[in-house]
Amino acid sequence: MSARNDVPPSTVGVELLDYGVAVEYADGRTTVYRGVPEPVTDTLTTPPKKETHVLVTDPTETEGVMLYVNDLKTHDDILESTGVGRVVLDDGEAEEIFPGVTVRRPGGMRTEVEADPEVARGRVFVFVEDDWSEQSYEFVADEADGSETATEE
Repeated sequence: MSARNDVPPSTVGVELLDYGVAVEYADGRTTVYRGVPEPVTDTLTTPPKKETHVLVTDPTETEGVMLYVNDLKTHDDILESTGVGRVVLDDGEAEEIFPGVTVRRPGGMRTEVEADPEVARGRVFVFVEDDWSEQSYEFVADEADGSETATEE
């Protein structure tokens, strides 16, 4: 396994579609994270060995910042040319990657994401995928009827 470094993100274009979220990278390429995001109000815990991508939009919802969490496959120069950032955490570590958005490695090759969209001042999406599946989540304000925890198994 080759070593990977943290890479700061740049601004990427965002388009919210009725069938998913389109991201236009700094190099002009576009990808679509398909599916209507499932709402999350508390902590999202990913299954082991899944890729985790966090996207925080600006208040206009037309731009944002994307970060890959513990991605060990993508080379630094590719991330830099696309505008996508990366954070690499060891088990037990946590980091606030954007205001109001914290990622953590609790162990077992899982990632936990907590976000407060009001503090982030935009929409907070998490895309969890591997070669066989992808899931989309969006952090939403907690309703007065209590807090939920979304856990993907």
